[in-house]
Amino acid sequence: MEKKTQHNNILLATLCFAAVVIIVGVIGFLTFGRTPDTIQGEVEVSEYRVSSKVPGRILELRVQEGDYVKVGDTLAILDAPDIVAKKTQAVSAEDAAAALSAMADKGARREQVQGAFEVWQQAKAGMDIAEKSYGRVQRLFDEGVMSAQKRDEAYANYKAMKAQAQAAKSQYDMAVAGARREEREAAAAQKRRAQGAVQEVDSYMKETVQIAQMEGEVSDVYPKLGELVGAGSPIMSISIMNDQWGTFNVREDQLKGLKIGDTFTAYCPAFNKDIRMKVYYIKDEGSYAVWKATKSNGQYDLKTFEVKARPVDKIDGLRPGMSLVIKDR
Repeated sequence: MEKKTQHNNILLATLCFAAVVIIVGVIGFLTFGRTPDTIQGEVEVSEYRVSSKVPGRILELRVQEGDYVKVGDTLAILDAPDIVAKKTQAVSAEDAAAALSAMADKGARREQVQGAFEVWQQAKAGMDIAEKSYGRVQRLFDEGVMSAQKRDEAYANYKAMKAQAQAAKSQYDMAVAGARREEREAAAAQKRRAQGAVQEVDSYMKETVQIAQMEGEVSDVYPKLGELVGAGSPIMSISIMNDQWGTFNVREDQLKGLKIGDTFTAYCPAFNKDIRMKVYYIKDEGSYAVWKATKSNGQYDLKTFEVKARPVDKIDGLRPGMSLVIKDR
């Protein structure tokens, strides 16, 4: 009996010890076993690519990676001989169109008017002679001395000389009056078209000298000196360093406190300090970034959202690619 009681006491003590161990383990797991989740992101900046509308060969690179440029700085110069040839053609066409337009506006020169007048006078004199000759031949025909054929030839000659005199008179009148309104308008339109062609080529010529459109840092230079670049091909990238933000990929169950307009603190290892940031953008990252459930006991899939936030205060030295960490989520 005594042995049985002793055995029961030992069993009871063992069960109590095991229960205490289990309880302590559960409490330890609930209180100490869980480590706070962290969300890691990185600094990003706006960027634009420098490219030309015309193909050409890199003649000069005025900047290199890491240089800071301001608006109006020359970045690169391209050699585009085809554009130079087109400029010569366009200027020549413009000069010709301008000369024709000026001629149409001013009318014929004095020498041309005088020449047309002299041609008319000569044709008129010829007509007068032909008319007198026809008159004499007609009288001889009436007297029976001249044949009908000779009379007809004299009449035909008179009619031809009369038509020639009238044509010469018309040419003289046109020279005095100048070009018609339609001709002047056509000449003016041709001149404007030639001017437009020159302006188009000038715009292409400007593309051979690439100028910085925004202030920033040269992050990448793609071609080397002497290489050919196609129309629209990037020559270099400029990072706009005063337009910075942090990008985080956040699981939807960690979005608390990260609504648009919310502020939070992110740790920056590069400076070993916290940075206050303000959320301005949230976007669903899509099905490729879904956290799949691995158990069937009440768990569910979770989506990932892209969250962007800007520093509340300007941070000197903050650069793209630096890590940002949100702790205790």
